[in-house]
Amino acid sequence: MPKAILFANTDWYLYNFRLTLANELRLQGYDVILLSPPGDFQKLLQASGFQWLPFPLSRQGINPFSELQTLWRLIRVYDKIKPNVVHHFTIKPVIYGSLAAHVLRIKGIINSITGLGHLFIDTGITTKVLRCFAKVLYRASLRKTQVIFENPEDQHTFIQNRFLRPEQTHLILGTGVDVKKFHPSPHSGTQLLVLFASRLLVTKGIFEFVDAVLQLKQKGLNARFALAGTPDPGNPASISPEQITAWQGSDLVEIWGWQGDMPAALAKANIFCLPSYREGVPNALLEACACGLPIVTTDVPGCRDVVTHGVNGLLVPLQDPQALADAIEILLNDQVLRDRMGVAGRQIAIEKFSLDKIIDQTLSVYRQVLPTVDKQPTSS
Repeated sequence: MPKAILFANTDWYLYNFRLTLANELRLQGYDVILLSPPGDFQKLLQASGFQWLPFPLSRQGINPFSELQTLWRLIRVYDKIKPNVVHHFTIKPVIYGSLAAHVLRIKGIINSITGLGHLFIDTGITTKVLRCFAKVLYRASLRKTQVIFENPEDQHTFIQNRFLRPEQTHLILGTGVDVKKFHPSPHSGTQLLVLFASRLLVTKGIFEFVDAVLQLKQKGLNARFALAGTPDPGNPASISPEQITAWQGSDLVEIWGWQGDMPAALAKANIFCLPSYREGVPNALLEACACGLPIVTTDVPGCRDVVTHGVNGLLVPLQDPQALADAIEILLNDQVLRDRMGVAGRQIAIEKFSLDKIIDQTLSVYRQVLPTVDKQPTSS
C-alpha cells in the first residue's frame, strides 16, 4: 500500500480544505498520513479515521537556526514514515517539505500553491527581504516536483521568475465546493443582509468592507451587514481583538464569529462580499456561488477566476471602499439582478468548481507521480 503524506501549516486547513482529498486517496489505496502543527482541529482529523501527526511549525519564524532545526526534524519524520508521495500546502510546508523529500530521494512530490499570501502582497522592507530569500528557496525546492496552481496569474508568476519549468505545472481552480452541501435556500426576513465571511485579515479587505458599510449607512440604506470569521494570530495580517471589540460597539456590523455551519450562515445572506487583496481561489466565494448568492469582490487574481463581472457578481478595484459601497448598493436595490446573478453563480459552481471535478483533477497528478495506483471512480 503506497503511503501519502499531506502536510500543511495548520490543522484547520487540512480539515476544511483537504479532508475530502484524503478520503479519496484512501479509497484509491493510499495509506494517508496528515501532518500539521497542533490546533483545534486535530481531534476532528483523528475522528475521521486518519493518522494525524503533530509537527510544530512557526508560520512567522525567520531565525535561521530555528528554521534549519525545523527542516532537520521534517527530514527525520519523512525518513521514519518513508512515504511514496508527499503533498505540501502553503509556503513553509512547500519549501521545507520539498527540500526534505529531495534529501531522502522521494520521487513523488506534489506542491499546491494556494495563493501567494502575505509574503507577496505586503510592501514593507522586511517582507521584501524575506521575499528575496523565498524566491531562492522556491527555485531550490520546486525542482523535480509537480506543482498545482489555483489561478493562472500565480502560475505565470512562478514560471516568469523561473522557479520551475512550465511542464511541471498544473492549473486546478481551487479546492472545490460540495454543491450538494452548499445549495440555494429560501430567505427569511424583510431586511437584506450582506455577509463578509473569511478569516479576519487586513488582506481580505475587511477595513474596506467596514468603510463601505459606513458609507452605505450614512446614506440611510436599510440593510444588515455581518462579519463571520475569527482572527488568525499566526498571520501577520490578522485583525487585532481590540479592533473587533471596537466594531462590536459601533453598531456598524454584526460580529458573528466562527461559523461551524457555513451553509446555514450563507442561507441568512442576500449578498456575499469579499474585497480581498489577492487569493489562490477563495473557498468562501465558491461556497457563496454554490448557495446562489450574488457576489461583490475585487478584480484581483483568484477572485476574478470565480466571479465574472455582470454575470454572477460585480468586480471592484482593489482597496476602493467607494466603489465597493456603490456595487453593494446596486445589488441591494435590484432584486431581479440579485436573483439572476445567483442563478448564474450556482451554475458556475456546478460546471467549474464542483468538488468531484476538482478532486479528480488532483488525483490525476497523483497518478502522474505514482502511476502504479489504478484509477478508480471518485465517490460522489
